Order: sequence, then structure tokens, then C-alpha cells
Amino acid sequence: MLKTLMQLLGDDARLFRRYACMAVPHGLLSGLVVTALVPVLSRLLAGDTRGAAAWLAVLLAGVVLCWAWQRQVEKAGLGLGAAVLRVARHRLGDHVARLPVGWFTPENTARLNHVVSQGMMEVAQLPAHVFTPVFSGAVAPVAVVAALCAMDWRMGLIALLALPLLAGVLLVTAYLGRRADERLQRSMAGASQRMVEFAQAQSVLRAFNGEGGGTRWLEQALGRQRASGAQSIRLAALSGVLNGWAVQAVFAALLVAGALWLDERLGGVAAQGMGMGMVAAIPVIVALLLACRHVDPLLEVAGYADSLRAARVQLDAVRDILAVQPLPEPAVPQAPRDASVELRDVVFRYAPGQPEVLRGLSLRVEPGSMTALVGASGSGKSSVLRLVARFFDVQQGSVLVGGIDVRQIAGERLAGQISQIFQDSYLFQGSIADNIRMGRPQASDAEVMEAARQAGVAEIIERLPQGLDTPVGEGGARLSGGERQRIAIARALIKDAPILLIDEATAALDAENQAAIAQALARLRGRRTLIVIAHQLSTVAMADQIIVLDQGRVSEQGTPQQLAQAQGLYARFLARRRAAKGWRIAGTDTVAGTGTGTGEDLR
Repeated sequence: MLKTLMQLLGDDARLFRRYACMAVPHGLLSGLVVTALVPVLSRLLAGDTRGAAAWLAVLLAGVVLCWAWQRQVEKAGLGLGAAVLRVARHRLGDHVARLPVGWFTPENTARLNHVVSQGMMEVAQLPAHVFTPVFSGAVAPVAVVAALCAMDWRMGLIALLALPLLAGVLLVTAYLGRRADERLQRSMAGASQRMVEFAQAQSVLRAFNGEGGGTRWLEQALGRQRASGAQSIRLAALSGVLNGWAVQAVFAALLVAGALWLDERLGGVAAQGMGMGMVAAIPVIVALLLACRHVDPLLEVAGYADSLRAARVQLDAVRDILAVQPLPEPAVPQAPRDASVELRDVVFRYAPGQPEVLRGLSLRVEPGSMTALVGASGSGKSSVLRLVARFFDVQQGSVLVGGIDVRQIAGERLAGQISQIFQDSYLFQGSIADNIRMGRPQASDAEVMEAARQAGVAEIIERLPQGLDTPVGEGGARLSGGERQRIAIARALIKDAPILLIDEATAALDAENQAAIAQALARLRGRRTLIVIAHQLSTVAMADQIIVLDQGRVSEQGTPQQLAQAQGLYARFLARRRAAKGWRIAGTDTVAGTGTGTGEDLR
């Protein structure tokens, strides 16, 4: 665990070394203070009060020094804990920002949230509240062992052999407990994920399952968490019992050794009377008192085993996240020459062992043109956009932006070349202006307003009392889906990137918002390289070229007019869309989506 902590701290590991250089001597000093009881008690039992008083003064001075030193150790521990929290969160933030988007599964996201919000707090509390007593409890017995060895070799040998024995028991129980805690952490992450999902999906659950429905998955996740928690508690109790038995066994062995030593000393003075017997028993009594002080710190260390184990689980979780390899950066970055996009013989799968999503796919998008990607679900449309933005790297082939392989373009430079609009664009808490300005933080108010106008957001702003300063709520909850999409387009426009990737931006919008977004895209034609995934005929018809994907390959490519006449996949797609637009309910005269009273009955 200490090695993992040092690796996590990096350059700030010096804080831990400084803390350890204070904590270890403090533990030795604590042990020496305990051994100072030997001369005090020996002289008191022997009737030498003057000598006992002198040693008592030494003992009191040691206690004061030990107390003052402990305050400094705790202060250093608090500083180290704050450094652990700061460094860990910064390193995680910087590292996560460079991870492939595919890493952000619901499970990994829930685990990251737990580590950052709760786990690192447990680790940060270690130095001041756990390490200090543990270091003292582990180091102080060394001085006691030395004193026992000087008094009686048998008691000293037992005390010395007890240290690796007790350490072994602690390691075994810690290993068992850590395995249980890892399962508990996974189940807690799963339960948190299900809880958030349950809260966010209330409208769907109530619509289809009633107010009490849809809880089966949540109950299963909570059940797994309860089972893991119960197992962790049982192992923690077992660990406490085993550690306690081991320490008591050591103490019993010390008592036996002390009894043998006492018998030996009493046998040597039996003929000299009771008085000499009492004098002979004094070292044994003192040694037994030292044996108690040898056992007490070890019991204290065992008492912190659960805290140490829980912190180690969190440190291991941080280490595992930091061990995920980000996409490599080029040693000598190159700059894109223009705003073209090209895929050459691309083969791609999301994870080893999974089926190929793209199978030898090649396509080219000219600078300033608009390309529509069309195809059935699972044909690879979204994967193409993700590869262009380098959310992932291909297994074979190459993806080029501006004639340069994206793997040879610096990550920041590539991000500056590309803007993206997703099907469900996320808005951050803040105002409409704040969300638009995220595309270019230094943009002026006039530039924000111009981007809003081009994206069709101006009419939204006009009917809101606070205008651009209107708060959007978490995730844009105060706005409709169409309004969120228009703001996302404004955010992409103000970034002024030469390439714009749009993933089904109008798929779930009403006709008014679809028309507004289509107009915004039309204004961008010729000014940006547009790659659009769209199922709306009005959007597809604007494209300079249409690329039809089928099972990860290019099936057709050409202008809308060429493909409409080719009687291929696109022609069938076009026919289905036109038919769907003209469906009507049997027995009515109104055609859905048209209001013309004509159309095909598709029952």
C-alpha cells in the first residue's frame, strides 16, 4: 500500500518521506519511554526512592517530549493527507481527460465517481488518524523487545519471534478482507449506477410499470450490495478474533517464559529467605509489565486493520484507473493541411473479442462539403464519427484529417479542428450564454449572440425573461430537447472549427425544431466540412454526397439524385421514409405528419 501511495504522490512523495522520518523515531521514542519504567519500578520495589525519583523525572521528560513530537507528527500527517487528496484528484482529472471515450461505461463512471467523492477521503485520513498510531504500534515494540532480551533471553526471543508471527496473521486477514472489500466496492458501484438510472427513468417506469414497477433491477443490485456487505462484516469480525487470539497467544507464551524465569531465580535464593526471594522476583515483575506494553501496541495495530484495508482498496482503485492507457500522443506532431476527412481500409472493433464494426471501410469527404451517412442501426455510422474525432484508434487502416493520420496530430490540435453535435447534447449548469461560450471561452457577448442567431436560438432567448442569462438547469432540464440541440449547435458554431460532426441531431425533435436546425445547417454549407448522420429526408437532401453504410462497409456513394435513381439501399431507404411520412390510421382522412388527407395505409 505504501508503494502505491508513493507512486500516486509522485513529486510530492517527499512529504511522505518527511512524515515517515518523524513518525518512525516517534514510535521508537514511545518504546524507550516505556522501557524507562524498568529502572523506576525496579528501584521502587527495591526501596530505593531516591533512585526511583531520578528515573521518574527522566520518564516524565520523555513523556512530554513524546507528546510534543506526536503533535508535530500529526501536523505533518494532516499536510500529507491534504496533499494526497489534491494530487490524487488532479492526477485523476488530468488522466481521465485523456482516456478513450469507450472507457466511460456506466460501471467505470460509477466507480470513478465513488473513488473521487468518497474513496479519496478515506485515503486522505490515513496519515493523521491511522498511520501515526500504526507506526507507533509497530515500532515501539522493537525497543521493548530489546529491553526484554537484556533482561531474559527466553522472554526476549518469544517477543522477537512474535513480531513476524503477528505480521503474518495481519497480512492473511488483510488479504481475505481486501478481497471481500473489493467485491463490496463493485457491488456499491453497481447499486449507485442502478439508483441513478432508477431516478432518471421514472417517467418511463411509471408509464409502463406503474409507480411501484421497474424496481427489480434496483432490488437485485441492492441485494448484491447487502450480501457483499454482510460478507465483509463477517470477515472483519473473523479478522478481529484471529488477531486477538494471536496477540493473546504471544502474551501467554511470555507469561510462561516469565514463570520459568521466576522459578529459576527463586530456586537460586531459596535458602536465603523470603526477603531475598522478593528481591529476586522484582526483575520478573518488571519484565511482565513490559510484556503487557509489548502486546498493547500490537493490539492497537490490529484494531486499525479494517481502516488500512479499506484505504488500500481505494488506492488500488485509483491505481487501476491511472493504469488505463490513454491514446498515445505523437512524438513529432503534424498539422492538418486542410479540412478534408478520409478513412482508408479501416478495420475497427470496440474491444478485443468483439465483432468488427467497420470492415475495410474507405471514404473521403472534401473540404467544405456536406456528407450524409445513411444506413441501418449498427452499420457503423456513429463509429465513423468517433474515429474521426479519435475517441478510439483503429486496429487496421488509417483515419486522416487534413491529409494527416489523426495519430500524428496532437490531441489538442485535433480537438481544435473538430466540433461535434450529438443526438442528446448535454448542457452544463449555468446560463445559456455560459453553455454557448464553452465552445470558445474568450468569445465576446456579441459573438455569443451571433452564434445564437445563426443556430436559431435568438427566438428562444426573446421569449425568456432573462435572455442569454437564463439558467438551463442540470443537463439543460429547464429547456426542451429541441432548444438544447439549438444551443449545442450555437456552441459548435462559436468554436469556429473547420470540421463539424453531427450525430442524428434532429432524430427526436418536433417539426419546428427540425426545420430550425436544418436552416442552421444550410447556412453552414460551404463554410464547414459537415459530416451528418441523419434520417430526415430534408437533411439528407442537402448533402453534396451520401455514403450508405451496410455492415461496416460502404455500400453506395454519390449525390442524392444519383442514389435515388440507383435502385439500391438508399432508394429503398428513401421509399420507406416517404411511406412513413404518409402513414394514416385506418378510418381517418388525416395523414400523419402531412395533414393532406392522402397517403398510403401501412397497417
